[in-house]
Amino acid sequence: MESLLVVPCSRASAVQRSGRAGRVGPGHCFRLYTQHAFHNELEENTVPEIQRTNLANSIGIHDVMRFEFMDPPHEQALISALNDLYALGALNNNGELTKLGRRMAEFPLDPFLSKSIIWSEKYNCTEEVISIISMLTVQSSVFYRPKDKKFHADKARQNFVRPGGDHFTLLNVWEQWVDTNYSMNWCYENFVVYRSMSRARDVRDQLVGLCERAEVDLESNPNPGDLVPIQKSIVSGFFMNAAKLSRFGESYQKAKYGEPGRTIHIHPSSSLFQVNPKWVIYYELVLTSKEYMRQIMEIKPEWLIEAAPYYYSKSELDSLEGKKKMPKNNQNNQKTQNQNNQNN
Repeated sequence: MESLLVVPCSRASAVQRSGRAGRVGPGHCFRLYTQHAFHNELEENTVPEIQRTNLANSIGIHDVMRFEFMDPPHEQALISALNDLYALGALNNNGELTKLGRRMAEFPLDPFLSKSIIWSEKYNCTEEVISIISMLTVQSSVFYRPKDKKFHADKARQNFVRPGGDHFTLLNVWEQWVDTNYSMNWCYENFVVYRSMSRARDVRDQLVGLCERAEVDLESNPNPGDLVPIQKSIVSGFFMNAAKLSRFGESYQKAKYGEPGRTIHIHPSSSLFQVNPKWVIYYELVLTSKEYMRQIMEIKPEWLIEAAPYYYSKSELDSLEGKKKMPKNNQNNQKTQNQNNQNN
């Protein structure tokens, strides 16, 4: 989970900022903390970004474990990223890029997103998946809610909601905007941020060009009413982000590697908030007062096995469902009982 946390700046950053303030002329720098805090509580330098972010995007590096980084990331972070890429099928048993991995490396996206784009070709819905991914890049700033028009803004947003989850709500916003020929007035009337939509349009245009370079055929879903191909395409990239509703129906637990007792929740902004489908996948986890899933899609557990049979097993998912295997003796007794009934 990536989280945006408030932390003290480093001493180097503090000095650099004071230099910015004095760029025009001489002056004084007043720091809003004590001299003792400056020398004893602040780190000397800011931790390099490569040591505190997801490393799965190192997919373009051939031998990442021996690569000479200027600031080497933690070994465990590298191993975790390599495990993710292996699970996605981007790496083989020797840690080398597969054919799928080379195609994924053509996209400047998280591997989860690029895998979904490439797999959408299999389900003939590349156009829709690219539109959804473009909207996901700006998903937190699509709608706005003026204080004096909260009721109208909420109503407009509700009109965009579609069954299946937040991905289809974003797709609906995009398709309606395209139908208006990218109208600014339409955005204003529907409380949609025009700048965010323009950004999504730019991203989508770039992805279309990259699809041609990666030899991914652009096809539109032949049956617009059938959401399953799109859902399966997204699951192919985000199967690691699957979660199952808890027994009491108030929270979720990760389907794989979920810590006992650790729960995650649907974000209140989601269209599936309080709907609580049994199985979902999420785009991201955010940490505020709780661990929240954002951009949720309803799924079926069998799609996880179809997308990643090496990652999930049927028995594993059955145990999460609460299904228990019948003991062998009971199975034999049941079989005998059925035969007796048949004879009778």
